[in-house]
Amino acid sequence: MSQMSCESPSLSASPGRLDHREAENLTRVSEFVLLGLSEETDLQPLLFGLFFSMYLITVLGNLLIILAVSSDSHLHTPMYFFLANLSFVDICFTSTTIPKMLVNIETQSKVITYEGCITQIYFLILFAVLDVFLLTVMAYDRFVAICHPLHYTVIMHPRLCGLLLLVSWITCILNSLLQSLMVLRLSFCADLQIPHFFCELNQMIQLACSDTFLNNMVMYFAALLLGGGPFTGILYSYCKIVSCIRAMSSAQGKYKAFST
Repeated sequence: MSQMSCESPSLSASPGRLDHREAENLTRVSEFVLLGLSEETDLQPLLFGLFFSMYLITVLGNLLIILAVSSDSHLHTPMYFFLANLSFVDICFTSTTIPKMLVNIETQSKVITYEGCITQIYFLILFAVLDVFLLTVMAYDRFVAICHPLHYTVIMHPRLCGLLLLVSWITCILNSLLQSLMVLRLSFCADLQIPHFFCELNQMIQLACSDTFLNNMVMYFAALLLGGGPFTGILYSYCKIVSCIRAMSSAQGKYKAFST
């Protein structure tokens, strides 16, 4: 009688596939173990203090930016509109992982539930990609402001700014939802250990006992499309900005362009 285990799945199953009984047993996973940055007990208070301080600085700094932009009417421009949204996304991004890490250090527990891990992956991907999208939009804003200053107010009107923000949110939500749903189809073994202080998509896929080909294809395609596309846009925008500044004849004009 053969006995199924994580390391040796049943030989009767075809490669990359598990029969219904094996899949049912493998998916009975209620929690994962986050190994964190270090297992040394003496370092835990230091890590807690370091990351707690960094988290407070990040949150308070971004909150000050949001408060300054919203309270000063002179800052109600497209650039500061996107900057305030970027600050909000940065707060959400750090809040997705750091608080859970601090709780684990304080309680001396490294456990995260299966549902908690999937939720963390969803928001981590959402805010990470949204961060990149907002940086791309801000690069385009600077490109228009420097290379087409006379048409800036016409091009970057409030409706376009809102539309760019809305499209960014919708795209990132759909991508994050797709990636999370793809993880739900995977089968896992018991006693899973993740070598990070947060749940990371690639590690989750590697720990799966079922076929992960489709997950890898979706993950790499999304990374190429949603990572490479914005990176190309940012690179193009700043190359055009540098080209426009170099073409300026007056030193004062160059200084004013750089100051923006």
